[in-house]
Amino acid sequence: MSDPRVTVYVPSRNYGRFLGDAIESVLRQTVDDWELIVVDDGSDDQTPEVMNLYRGHPKISLHRTEGVGLTAVCNFALALARGHYVIRLDGDDVFDENILLVLGNVLDRQQDVALVFPDYYLVDHFGEVYAQERRQQLYRENHVFDMPPNGACTLIRASVLKEVGGYREDLGAQDGFDLWSKVIARHKCANVNLPLFYYRRHGSNLTADSQRIINARRQIKKDAVKDQLQSMRPIIAVIPCRQNFDFVQNLWKQEVGGRTLLQRDVEACLSSAMFDHVVVTSDSEETAASIRAYRDPRLSFVARDPQSTIRTASIVPTLEMIVRKFDPDLKGMTVIRYLQSPFVTVHTIEEAAATLAMSDVDSATAVEEIHGQVFRRTRYGLETLNRPGELRSDFDMVYRDLLSCFATRNRNLPTGSLTGKSIVSFIVPEAECFSIDSEQKLQIARIMAGDR
Repeated sequence: MSDPRVTVYVPSRNYGRFLGDAIESVLRQTVDDWELIVVDDGSDDQTPEVMNLYRGHPKISLHRTEGVGLTAVCNFALALARGHYVIRLDGDDVFDENILLVLGNVLDRQQDVALVFPDYYLVDHFGEVYAQERRQQLYRENHVFDMPPNGACTLIRASVLKEVGGYREDLGAQDGFDLWSKVIARHKCANVNLPLFYYRRHGSNLTADSQRIINARRQIKKDAVKDQLQSMRPIIAVIPCRQNFDFVQNLWKQEVGGRTLLQRDVEACLSSAMFDHVVVTSDSEETAASIRAYRDPRLSFVARDPQSTIRTASIVPTLEMIVRKFDPDLKGMTVIRYLQSPFVTVHTIEEAAATLAMSDVDSATAVEEIHGQVFRRTRYGLETLNRPGELRSDFDMVYRDLLSCFATRNRNLPTGSLTGKSIVSFIVPEAECFSIDSEQKLQIARIMAGDR
């Protein structure tokens, strides 16, 4: 028997109420050259009973693992797969009947493409469509590959998937991002603007576990750019301070959680091996005195012109002065850490540098995605800036700059630009979005930190 063109595999753990719909959507495909591998990963619901309904079908093989986790199941299925192309369908999602036809045709016709993914519908618990997610065309409209496709329903050449080592089993989330980061670095990818699967959102989705996703994403980025960062050194962390122009003088001296805001940032930056230099810059010698207790040779103080601390003044001249001292050849990058956001962790500071390196852009900034509708005033009234309704593109997303963490290539600074021509973003956890810009916010921060 010849090998099938496509292997579809369906992992399911306690998705018995949805699994039948997923399997039926494969059976309804408008092409015939596929095999289906269904894996029950230790379910204690009706999953085994649903699977038994399809036992004996010549194209379907049924398997069981004992709670090994999604990525281990994916690798298990990959080892069994006979198809030239491989695609995952999660047990709670549904294929459009033409997905294998359309995506398979792309890989058949474009031999230099390793991976292809479609748009998709969002459906609720009951299968009702409530939105459509659309991605801009790669290489034509989207030249920054910082948004990976959905982990499932992406068709990939089996040889490429094996070449990159299959799926990582140590993260617990973001398997799609991990796969994307490895493939896009070596191969051309593609997408089609047709919604070809139904992505079900419900309370037990992994996507609801935001912190696990963020942690996995950060680890993937750090691992992906480990070698690349070596060619972008020195990496400088800069913590700007000033005496005046905040709601209180010497804001850096205010304590939150038993440490000053400056101490919190210095200790976070020094805890990372990623940074070659940690620079505190201020127009006050008192700031310099406050960091002398630290013995780390990477830490230094650079005096700042008081004129540069005015609220409307650019920080670029100060950064250029620092960079000229530590990176005269302008080969590295600088990460700016703003102490007004006291709950930003070292992992976020490192993610700023990793995001810049991974996307190969000029700068990267921490943002918060705005989910509500945003308008701007025009001569004819309000104009919508984002589209939170039924059809949404990745270019419809709107973000708020958090002024908490920012990475820039040092070569940008002599041009007078902080951002350069291309800038990407990374989303930080909600708790880290808190910023102190008033006495009331300072008191709230202290309560959040557990101060009495």
